[in-house]
Amino acid sequence: MTRVSVVGCGNMGGAFVKGLGQHDEYDVTAIDPDEAARESVADSALQTTADPAAAVDPIVVLAVKPDLVDTVLAGLDLTADQTLVTLAAGVSRSFVSARTDATVVRVMPNLAAEFGEMAAAATHEGLSEEVRTLLEAMGTVAKVDESLMDVATAVNGSGPAFVFYLIDAVKTAGIEGGLDPTQAERLAAQTFRGAAATVLRDDRTVDELVDAVCSPNGTTIEGMEVLWESDADRAVADAVGAAERRSREIAEAFEE
Repeated sequence: MTRVSVVGCGNMGGAFVKGLGQHDEYDVTAIDPDEAARESVADSALQTTADPAAAVDPIVVLAVKPDLVDTVLAGLDLTADQTLVTLAAGVSRSFVSARTDATVVRVMPNLAAEFGEMAAAATHEGLSEEVRTLLEAMGTVAKVDESLMDVATAVNGSGPAFVFYLIDAVKTAGIEGGLDPTQAERLAAQTFRGAAATVLRDDRTVDELVDAVCSPNGTTIEGMEVLWESDADRAVADAVGAAERRSREIAEAFEE
């Protein structure tokens, strides 16, 4: 049994608590001063508390907003025997390490942790086998140099919002064509899910998969012609770039 403390039970921390709570091998202590936040994860945690002194487990997950990191760390009395997994966007390992005796690993996850479908980037430094196993219990983890964490923040951290936006666009088109809203959402969301699974499991490249769906003179090729002639790909790349730049701006505030 692996004991884990999660400090901060908002959107991301709550997703971690709920994701780990689905596995019998993890006992989670959920820590947050907000009673509503604690109640939202109570069914998935072994215990909930407002007391940061309860963060005594071997692995402690710091899931608070960047501007709260310094204050929260000051209230945590961690030891060299513990590992601190920090999820705060833009906050470097060095900033966190200077404020704790624990071993620090920086991770950028996403909300799909709650459902075991998370994509996470983690720094080489501090990533033990125990922490890797914990992350893999909630999805997929890629080990990267810390210099790449800003772009990882944009790709897999912010990426779900971009995908939600695209799902909604496909859903809206379906509704405009006559589908019931519930039907349209289910079909659009499952289509994105299935397409993603195909990319991960099929040996063909994305371009080859597009070709496989596009029969000559068929329906898909007509739609793809519209996308190829548009700036849709550039708009998505620009969104990722904007998120990366913002991550770098946040990081500048935490430079020692």
